[in-house]
Amino acid sequence: MSTTSKVKFYRGGDLPLELHKVRVVQKLHLVPIERRLEAMKEAGFNTFRLSTKDVFLDMLTDSGTNAMSDNQLAAMMHADDAYAGSQSFERLQKAVLDVLGKKYLLPVHQGRAAENVICRTFVKPGNVIPMNYHFTTTLAHIQENGGRVVELLHDHATELKSEHPFKGNMDIEKLENCINEVGVENIPFIRMEASTNLIGGQPFSMANLMDVRRIADKYGIMLVLDASLIGENAYLIKQREDNWKENSMGEILKMMTGLADLVYFSARKLSSSRGGGICTNQRALYAKMEAMIPLYEGFLTYGGISVREIEAMTVGLYESLDETMISQSPNFIKYLVEELEKRGVPMVTPPGVLGAHVDAMKFCEHIPQEEYPAGALAAALYICSGIRGMERGTVSSVRDENGNEILADVELLRLAVPRRVFTLSQINYVIDRVDWLYQNRKLIGGLKFVYEPPVLRFFMGGLEPKTNWPARLLEKFRKDFGDSL
Repeated sequence: MSTTSKVKFYRGGDLPLELHKVRVVQKLHLVPIERRLEAMKEAGFNTFRLSTKDVFLDMLTDSGTNAMSDNQLAAMMHADDAYAGSQSFERLQKAVLDVLGKKYLLPVHQGRAAENVICRTFVKPGNVIPMNYHFTTTLAHIQENGGRVVELLHDHATELKSEHPFKGNMDIEKLENCINEVGVENIPFIRMEASTNLIGGQPFSMANLMDVRRIADKYGIMLVLDASLIGENAYLIKQREDNWKENSMGEILKMMTGLADLVYFSARKLSSSRGGGICTNQRALYAKMEAMIPLYEGFLTYGGISVREIEAMTVGLYESLDETMISQSPNFIKYLVEELEKRGVPMVTPPGVLGAHVDAMKFCEHIPQEEYPAGALAAALYICSGIRGMERGTVSSVRDENGNEILADVELLRLAVPRRVFTLSQINYVIDRVDWLYQNRKLIGGLKFVYEPPVLRFFMGGLEPKTNWPARLLEKFRKDFGDSL
């Protein structure tokens, strides 16, 4: 029987429990609100541009921020520094076979590098790629190579408050209609993302992945799986899908990857390390991409990754089979979501993976979508708390060929909860500050772009408030909290 990270307390109900002890620490900084406001101005009201010296709790992302284990750190000390034929790579190759069930591996420095290789190899101008939902870098790479994305979620997937356990499922009827409309010859692959990042970290079910595989086989189309958050998706399958409750994490993971022709991942998410990979059991697919690795990444046995990180990735892959390790982030997210819901804060439900997601459209319903409510909420939360979240809405979207905004399907503030990083007291601090901000939400105003890069603008774009609302927010904070940070 597996150990979970949730126990019943005699007084206090159910609380998530940290099943690890802290052995290495990093100092945090909780600077005064006046400094936080100044830092936000310097960052162009874009949380990506903040310096961590001004950040208290960094909930921007789980990418590369998950805590590494003692075994991962130890493994880094016996890395083989060879440029070619490294034993470190051979150990990674074996881990990919053991955990993901794929024998051919192409190493890359991170997940978007895998997308670059896959898209340059398979996407041609005019191609269409059906998927359950896009990710920002996936969309950019597909468009860069002349393709376009078709998102085939069920209609209920963007109903943010819901009890549906698998909002990341692909609509099979829409998929088959898409294939018939576009033509098999124009679809290089179908992509499934585990789990859908931009609509609240929502998983897909095993039954749905099997249905997608059936359609792929029917029409002879390759199925590609983005496995960056496959561990958490597998955990929620085990929790929510009756047919898989008795299976081990290892069995669920191998079933998922076995249904895909090509699997790629970011180790920054999958194995709490750095790097990434593309893997398959089909030699012909491997051969099509092989030459791209030396051209864009590095030699075939390091792929632009430090060999020390390769060793950490290897251990991390095996640790992804440990339900205790994987479960902590989803359980902390569930606690955070449910506690904020109790206080009336509009949240994406059911709780997903990666982080807790605030429905910014309802939180800031007084702000027009063209004025970036999710971006404004991210800035406001940082100012009143020192918590750095990430906008996942129209700032993260793109403009059309005429320069008009393509409004996002949803406006979310993501509060990422990396594995084994935060304590429960820190999560409770998040709850307290989000609650306060919700009670004072009418103080938040809109934003406008003053510097807008042409691609992936949300990373380095600069914005500014349309009114002087940040000063009013500071004034109310001081009234309620006095000299408190």
